[in-house]
Amino acid sequence: MDPLVFGNAQMALRLRPRLVLVGIAIAHFEITAKENHMNWDRIQGNWKQVTGKAKTQWGKLTDDDLDVISGQRDQLAGKIQERYGIAKEEAEKQLDEWQSKATDSWFTKS
Repeated sequence: MDPLVFGNAQMALRLRPRLVLVGIAIAHFEITAKENHMNWDRIQGNWKQVTGKAKTQWGKLTDDDLDVISGQRDQLAGKIQERYGIAKEEAEKQLDEWQSKATDSWFTKS
C-alpha cells in the first residue's frame, strides 16, 4: 500500500471521532436555536398571559413598557437594558434564562 494513502487513512481514522463530535455539537446547536425560536414565538403569541411573569422577573418594567414591547424580544431586551442600566449582553443573558424557564403553565388561562 502507498505510504501516503496509508498515512491519510490513519489520519482519517484519528479525525473521524472528532468530526462526529463536531457534527453532533453543530446539530445540537441548530436544534437548540430552533427550539428557542419556537419558544419565543409561543411567548410572543401569548404575550398578554406572559406579561405577569415578565413583571415578576423585572419589576422595574411598567405596564406601559410591556404593552409597547408587545412580545418583541429585542424590544424587551432593550427595555431591560434601559431600566436596569445593564449591558446588552447581560440583558440578553437574563432574557435567555427567563425564556428557558417557560413552561406550559405560563400559557394556560387562569
